[in-house]
Amino acid sequence: MDSADLLVLETLNSWLQDKRRCYLVTLVGTVGSAPRSAGSLLGLTDKGDIVGSVSGGCVEDQLVSYIRENPLQYPQYLSYGIDQHQALRYLLPCGGTIELVIEPLTEHSQLSALCALINSKTKVLRQLSVTTGEVKLTPITEFVPKVNWHDQQLEVVFGPRYRLLIIGANQIGIYLTQMAQALDYHVLVCDPREEIRRNWPINNTEVSALMPDDFIREQQPDLHTAIVALTHDLKQDDLALLEALTSSAFFVGAVGSKKTQQARRTRLESFDLSATQLAKLKGPVGLSIGSKTPPEIALAILAQITAIKNGITL
Repeated sequence: MDSADLLVLETLNSWLQDKRRCYLVTLVGTVGSAPRSAGSLLGLTDKGDIVGSVSGGCVEDQLVSYIRENPLQYPQYLSYGIDQHQALRYLLPCGGTIELVIEPLTEHSQLSALCALINSKTKVLRQLSVTTGEVKLTPITEFVPKVNWHDQQLEVVFGPRYRLLIIGANQIGIYLTQMAQALDYHVLVCDPREEIRRNWPINNTEVSALMPDDFIREQQPDLHTAIVALTHDLKQDDLALLEALTSSAFFVGAVGSKKTQQARRTRLESFDLSATQLAKLKGPVGLSIGSKTPPEIALAILAQITAIKNGITL
């Protein structure tokens, strides 16, 4: 999940501990043009405190007014943008429609437990009964759609922030780090070559000097981790891939031509990797968009990672 969404949950949990009347608003659906995607979170108090966003600023203030005028005992479904003449519906500036579930929070909402599970890197399915307000938390490992809204039941998947492990602190690695951070990935970089590390320009991201295989083992890749080998050094990239392909990472890729990738697969097969493990390797990594320059290559790589993260079949 995005760090912004975790901030919403942790802020709401703090407000709840302070005995404030607060609400969690979840965007459960959109029709037409909408500024936020399903699963976006907003936290509110009846005093006007706001954290997060479900509309990019279109309806947040209206929601504060609504909860002040209508203190809720149970969760409620609201829609904005369908009919500008109805009391609870407002035409969005972007012309779309958003569907929301607004949930009054109590000690039974299990926010503390949810935040603890997320921070322990556990993927969690949170189920909310809109009719009763009952909440159930279930740790999961399989892929489940981020949001499922049906029959007065809201199911939202929460998990740790996505990580990107980059092997190679070269130009592509620099651009990929900057772009991935803009998309809220937690980026970690490794390059044992001191002459490469010394020129790393991004102050808020350190470059590990460990060998790539040791670095990946140390990071313990999970289902929220992508790994990309960028060094163009056969030994360094192969060491990284041998660890990455046997891990739980959802994405493993390496730069290089088609000829280079075929030779790499032949080498990796000699290390007794299974066909399933080898099939995880994306190479040449990145979407085919005619990339030539380092920033274009980084863009193609991040686009492929993000598409797979979002469940798009390529």
